Amino acid sequence: MPTLLALSGSPSPHSRTAVVADHVLRRLAHAGFDTAHLAVRELPAADLLSARRGEPEIRRALEAVAAADGIIVATPVYKAAYTGLLKAFLDLLPQDGLAGKTVLPIATGGSLAHVLTLDYALRPVLAALGARHVTAGRFVLDSSVERGSGPDRLRPEAELDLFQAVDEFAEALHHGAVPAATTSATPSAASPTTSSPAPSSALATTAP
Repeated sequence: MPTLLALSGSPSPHSRTAVVADHVLRRLAHAGFDTAHLAVRELPAADLLSARRGEPEIRRALEAVAAADGIIVATPVYKAAYTGLLKAFLDLLPQDGLAGKTVLPIATGGSLAHVLTLDYALRPVLAALGARHVTAGRFVLDSSVERGSGPDRLRPEAELDLFQAVDEFAEALHHGAVPAATTSATPSAASPTTSSPAPSSALATTAP
């Protein structure tokens, strides 16, 4: 069974993007995939920004990307683009760092005005890194992530739309690349478009 890794690029310790990434990983874990979540914000900042690839945490993170068959790249939208934190990590990958991999891009944001970020900002860099196939992404509105005293959850219509993209991603992993599709937004966003860190590491596995 393919091994999957989610990269979440939010700098916030209370990230909606990480909540969405965890929903994706639980769906995939229940389907039998081996999954893990790499929260980029948990990597040592000085090593990340100084591109110290040989430092233990950075090296393990890069090895996790290299070992994964599929990658979920999740980011909030800042200034009409993916985060600088995510960019700093992607810059550490070799030029062909995603070669042979299937990638699912996901973005979160407060407005549909940002929905094209996936196709015009994130998708090109994933392709430039050699991704075998970048599947149809999803943009999830911040308002679709419900937070309260219990576990964080997605609104049902947003979850259903997200899971459609996840299932298409899983199908691509099982059967190879299919023609690229455009990004869509969750039904709650109006029209078709979109873990806890380990104690000593940014990389956490996800139990089914």
